[in-house]
Amino acid sequence: MTEEKKILLTELEGYILEKDAEKAAEFLAQLQAADIAEVLEELVSEELQQWLLSLLDDETAALVLNEVDSELGLKLLGQLNQQKATEILEEMSFDNAADLLGELSDHEQTHYLNLLEKEDRKEVRELLTYPADTAGGIMTTEYVSIRETFTTAQAIEILRKIAPDAETIYYVFVVNQRNQLVGVISLRELIIASPTTLIKDIMHHKVVSVPVDMDQEEVARIVSKYDFLAVPVIDHHQTLLGIVTVDDVIDVIHEEVTEDIFRLAGAPGEEEDDEDTSFWKIVTSLKARLPWLLVTMLGGLISGQILSRFSDQINAVVALAFFIPLLTGMGGNVGTQSSTVTVRGIATGQIKGKNAWKIVCREALVGLMIGAVLGIVVGIIASWWQNKPMLGVVVGLAMMGNMLTAATMGAFVPLTFRKMGIDPAVASAPFISTAIDITGLLIYSTLATVLIVYLL
Repeated sequence: MTEEKKILLTELEGYILEKDAEKAAEFLAQLQAADIAEVLEELVSEELQQWLLSLLDDETAALVLNEVDSELGLKLLGQLNQQKATEILEEMSFDNAADLLGELSDHEQTHYLNLLEKEDRKEVRELLTYPADTAGGIMTTEYVSIRETFTTAQAIEILRKIAPDAETIYYVFVVNQRNQLVGVISLRELIIASPTTLIKDIMHHKVVSVPVDMDQEEVARIVSKYDFLAVPVIDHHQTLLGIVTVDDVIDVIHEEVTEDIFRLAGAPGEEEDDEDTSFWKIVTSLKARLPWLLVTMLGGLISGQILSRFSDQINAVVALAFFIPLLTGMGGNVGTQSSTVTVRGIATGQIKGKNAWKIVCREALVGLMIGAVLGIVVGIIASWWQNKPMLGVVVGLAMMGNMLTAATMGAFVPLTFRKMGIDPAVASAPFISTAIDITGLLIYSTLATVLIVYLL
C-alpha cells in the first residue's frame, strides 16, 4: 500500500469515528472495494461497521462483502434488514454469493436463497451443490456463450445484451444445440472478423477445459500453465456448465500455498479461523500437531539411545561432542531445503512420475558437493582447534556423509509418501528432520568408533 493510500485511509477512519457521513462517503467514492474492506475489518465496533456499510451503494457493498473475511461478511449481512440484504445479494455474482452462503447451515442458506429472484436462486443453489474445493465449487455461471451457427454480427449483438452481467467477455465460448462446448473465440477475433462470417469457421476447435469435479489446485495449475483469463468447466457429456476466472484462481493459489506452508510445519488446518479460541478449535489443533510431534519425540529418543552407545568414544575423546550440534543442525537445514524444493515441485506439477528419480539423483549430487565443501572447511577448523588432524578427518567425512544423506532423504521421502497416498506436505518435515538426526549420529558414531585408535 502506498504512503498516500495509508494517509487517505487514516483520514477516512477519522471521519468514520466522528460519524461524518458526508465526508466519509466522499472518501469512500475514491477507494476500491478491497481498500474499503480493509478499513471495515479494522473497525472494532459493529455499530461503526454497519454505519460504514450503510454509506455504500448496493453494488459496492456486494464487492466489499466479497473481500472481507467470510465470517464478518455473514455477520454484517445478517444484521441488515431483509430488503437491504436482498438488494446486496442480487448485486453479487453467483459464485461469490455461493461462496458466502456456503459457510451457513442448510436452514440459513434456504433463508437467504428465498430472498433471491427465482432464476438467481436456481443458479446459486446449483453452485452450492458442488464441493467447495473443486472446479464446480469455484466456477461462475455468468459467462458468454454463442452458437456455432451464428454470424459474428449476431454474436456481437448477443454480447452487447449479456456482457453487463458476465464475469468476463474476453473469451466467448461456442456451443452446439445441446450446449456442448465445441470451440472458443476471443473478443478481439470476433470484432475484427467480417460481420457475415460464421462463428464455426473462425473459432478455435481445440479448447482446454476442466471437468466439474477436478480439484481446484489442478484447475489453478492449468490456468497458470496456459496463461488463461478463464477456463471453461464441463461435465462428462461435454456440456458447458460455467467458467473459472483468473481472479478465483489467484484466491485458490493463495489458499493452497497457505495450506501447504502450514502442512510443512506439521500443523495442517491451522490457517483457518486464526482468532478462534474455542475448545473444538484447540482440539483440532492438537489432533493436527500431536502425531508428528510424537514422531519427532520418538526420533529424539532413538537419537539419545545412539548417543548413549557412543558415550565411550565421547568420554575418550571429549572433543567429539563439540561437533554433534553442528552436524545435526546442518543436516536438518539441507534436508529441509531439499524437501521444500521437492514438495513445491510436486504441488506445481513440475515433478511427475517420469522425472521424479532424476530429482532424487540431482539433490543427492547437490548434497554431495555441499558436503565436500563444508566437510573440508569444518575438517580444517576441527584439526586446528583441537590440534588433532584425525578428528578433522572424522568430522569432515561425517559432514559430507550427513549432507549427502540429508539431501537424498529430503527428495526421496516426499516422493515416497506421495506414491503411498500420503500428503508429502503434511508428513515430510517432521519425518525428515527426525530421520536425518538419527542417520547423522549413526554416521558420526560409526566413523568415530572405527577410527577411535587414531583419535586418542
